[in-house]
Amino acid sequence: MQSRRQRSEGRPRAGWMVMGKRARPSALEVCRVLAVFLSLFPPVSLQCKILKCNSEFWASTTNSGPEEEFCTALRAYNSCVRRTARTCRGDLAYHSAQHGIEDLMSQHNCSKEGPTSQPRTRSPLTPAPPPLPPDSQERSDGPEVCHYERSFPRNAAQRNFTHCGFFGDPHLRTFGDDFQTCKVEGAWPLIHNKYLSVQVTNTPVLPGSSATATSKLTIIFKNFQECVDQKMYHAETDELPAAFADGSKNGGERHGANALRVVEKVPGQHVEIQARYIGTTVVVRQVGRYLTFAVRMPEEVVRSVEEDDNQDLYLCLHGCPANQRIDFKKVRTHAAGGTHGFTYRSAKAKCKERLPVEDLYFQSCVFDLLSSGDINFTMAAYYALEDVKMLHSNSKRYHIFEKDAFTSHAATHARFLNLFATLLCCTLALQPL
Repeated sequence: MQSRRQRSEGRPRAGWMVMGKRARPSALEVCRVLAVFLSLFPPVSLQCKILKCNSEFWASTTNSGPEEEFCTALRAYNSCVRRTARTCRGDLAYHSAQHGIEDLMSQHNCSKEGPTSQPRTRSPLTPAPPPLPPDSQERSDGPEVCHYERSFPRNAAQRNFTHCGFFGDPHLRTFGDDFQTCKVEGAWPLIHNKYLSVQVTNTPVLPGSSATATSKLTIIFKNFQECVDQKMYHAETDELPAAFADGSKNGGERHGANALRVVEKVPGQHVEIQARYIGTTVVVRQVGRYLTFAVRMPEEVVRSVEEDDNQDLYLCLHGCPANQRIDFKKVRTHAAGGTHGFTYRSAKAKCKERLPVEDLYFQSCVFDLLSSGDINFTMAAYYALEDVKMLHSNSKRYHIFEKDAFTSHAATHARFLNLFATLLCCTLALQPL
């Protein structure tokens, strides 16, 4: 009889998609609900204990066992998740668990009625293999499909890599190199495609202030062929784990599992997640009380969206909604006389210590000091630029200046006007004389 793991590996991809095809609501509907809920009831999300449910379930299913025992653990998991309903309705991990339980119930023909004994950790049947060295490459016997760059012929065209960053109060650099400053309070999706989903939660920096910063980050790496199991990484203020939510540091027990791994660079401050099977590197930092996010990703992965999936709120791809953007110049003019302990001149001097080039990273540093007075935002801008230097494929695009941002917006506006003019001409041409 096949083991439970062998049967699950036969599937091209498990149905634990948070916002993919198997999810009941559309991605746009889910994101809107999450954003509204967390913006109205931010303290509730902090009480969510879904990660405890996840950890207990994974611990109880570490080794293969009778199907009945798996179903018992799954029902216990379902009960635990249902008990968190009131405090977790706005949490990405909670919705992921809901859809995952439903799919696993179906896959393993588990009845929803039956014993729900508390999950318990079982002793391993065989000794666990020694852990891989922290800086080792993925297992040499892993299939080539689990290494993005090796999966292409040697003479194939070079892949195009893109970068997205999110930091400070908060500032967004999109995959298209647009630079924006946004409000986006509450929960918002940064990335959502066939392979992974990233959601941030932004909270006010000061009571009554429109300035927000990222206090929570959740990343779902979806099931991928024979390479990796679905994994979730979750970070919050003062909690930057060196492992996924289930305690593992790689993609599971599959043949190419080490194609996905968490590497701790600086304990509690800097974590890197390497997803070689999709050619992606994610950098998460805690600077002061808030988190920063940066990613390097192939363009084809960036645009690998699910069919019929509305991507309007995919911030790294489309930017922040127009009604959520903040104008640098207006804030500078308003705060020129000094606010939160900084004048415009003193804020510039402080930012100049770390950011000698007066690009938009420098301007974002000045903006954050004026809007919050939090000196740690200086380092957030500095590290965001350092991550660009590490992750961006074009060294000529490390720095973005205000004139570049203006040119980008003007070009977008011009393309819209040209399209409108073309459609108008076509409409007039088709009308009878």
